Amino acid sequence: MSPAPAPEAPSPELQALRGQIDAVDRELLALLNRRARLALEVGEIKKREGSPVFRPEREAQVIDGLKEANPGPLPSECVAPIWREIMSASRALESPTRVAYLGPTGTFSELAALGYFGSSLARVPCGSIDEVFRATSAGAADFGVVPVENSTEGVVARSLDLFLHTPLAIIGETSLLVRHNLMRRIDRLEGIAAVVAHPQALAQCHGWLTTHLPQAERRPVASNAEGARQAAGDVALAAIASDRAASEFGLHVLAPAIQDDAHNRTRFAIVAEPSRMRAPRATGHDCTSLVVSVPNRPGAVHDMLVPLKNHGVSMSRFESRPARSGQWEYYFYVDLEGHPDEPRVAAALSELRAVCAFFKVLGSYPIDAK
Repeated sequence: MSPAPAPEAPSPELQALRGQIDAVDRELLALLNRRARLALEVGEIKKREGSPVFRPEREAQVIDGLKEANPGPLPSECVAPIWREIMSASRALESPTRVAYLGPTGTFSELAALGYFGSSLARVPCGSIDEVFRATSAGAADFGVVPVENSTEGVVARSLDLFLHTPLAIIGETSLLVRHNLMRRIDRLEGIAAVVAHPQALAQCHGWLTTHLPQAERRPVASNAEGARQAAGDVALAAIASDRAASEFGLHVLAPAIQDDAHNRTRFAIVAEPSRMRAPRATGHDCTSLVVSVPNRPGAVHDMLVPLKNHGVSMSRFESRPARSGQWEYYFYVDLEGHPDEPRVAAALSELRAVCAFFKVLGSYPIDAK
């Protein structure tokens, strides 16, 4: 067998360009370290003033400003993830950011946490959405990341219920393109007795499962990564999870992207304990989330909407959940465009509060900057 031919030497032109790139990389590294030293100085001032390390509105403004100033050819959509990592590494120099999310490793909640905070964080994986709320409320985590809405299946009811009964406030949001993959310990479809995944994932893949695995049981578990963990230990099981989960648990991806909606996205809320995290200030691109109820009488829901119309405040979401009082009463979860620092939003909220039997602001925060 003859030896493989030696690779051709790069042309002088290519070598010159590579040399320029290497020089730019060293310049970038020097600038990043200069930025890091400035961040440490900022951290010392924050400690003296008692200010939080993480300010979501400040980071949103930085990213928005850079995207607007971007001359190209680097695409503007690439700016946000690059700078989130830079800011994440800088924050970690001041203090590790502890983030709770639905675990174990490989869940979409973990991916959402990494996408929002960057990879320089202290991970606090939790066994349920309830545990994410508990860990964040108790101070075991600085922030929690919880799913609130899916473009295919609608709201995540458990998250909405917990917002009603816990003190946590929403301080940010992020959305994630959800790509569901069927995976198994062996590389074939035959012999799958059950598909294990989070109930939302099972619902989002209903069409594919009905067509390709009609006889397999659909078994709900706490998270998709938990399903992947179970599938790694039982050859009769297949899981629906992310590429990251397949790598983590050593599974074969039998069928990629089996979700019924190719553009399936999940929206996540970033939550914090208000006594430890000051509410974000207005950025000009904000959302205010509320939960309200109105008296059970004719026209009550209409009266609730009038203040918003009169002050020109738009709704981007309106969901109802039973109050579980046995009286056919409901709580309404509402997302408004704007921030209470804006006079028109403040006036609308004041009038809305007056006509509601129950009124709670869940948070005002920057809209996801992707």
